[in-house]
Amino acid sequence: MKRPDFFTLKNGKKVKLPFTEQEYKTRLENLRIVMSNNNLDMIILTSMHNIAYYTGFIYCSFGRPYGCVITKNKVTTISANIDASQPWRRSVYDNVIYTDWKRDNYLKAIVSIIGRDEPPRNIGIENDHVTLDIKEKFTSLFSFSKFFDVSKDLMKLRMIKSKEEIEIIKNGARIADIGGEEIVNNIKVGASELEIAIA
Repeated sequence: MKRPDFFTLKNGKKVKLPFTEQEYKTRLENLRIVMSNNNLDMIILTSMHNIAYYTGFIYCSFGRPYGCVITKNKVTTISANIDASQPWRRSVYDNVIYTDWKRDNYLKAIVSIIGRDEPPRNIGIENDHVTLDIKEKFTSLFSFSKFFDVSKDLMKLRMIKSKEEIEIIKNGARIADIGGEEIVNNIKVGASELEIAIA
């Protein structure tokens, strides 16, 4: 039996994400401006916050690498087999699942997305997040490529809040205010956390 190094699985229906498809599209357009301004052929996102920001998918790594490859015409998350098709359902974009049968199938999944015909010359990565191990593997895999840190550019993009983000922030603050008021009204010396939570 031949076990695959990576595969795609579109099982179930896409779920409702925190933001609209237009919001994710706008974020991607802004990211591609950063790519153009820095002459980048692609960006490999590795952080949970940036993958979630650009695709909607929030991962929990359990020691396995996750990523998102963004080129001029593709956006694809890369996830471990343990998550099955959840990353596809919880993202507005495509997903490739890598298996654990052999080492470095994560890297093979990346190559499957971009192909071998035209290796990227300039690649953006998150220096504030990518591990030394993964960076060494990227450098080995893309030996003719140059790597550039895009973490500060991405942080600047995330700092400017959209109307949708502001609405979620306001709603979250409203709920936190209600909870904070209840705590103040019910906390007293000698009360246990359970008693306060029940109140």
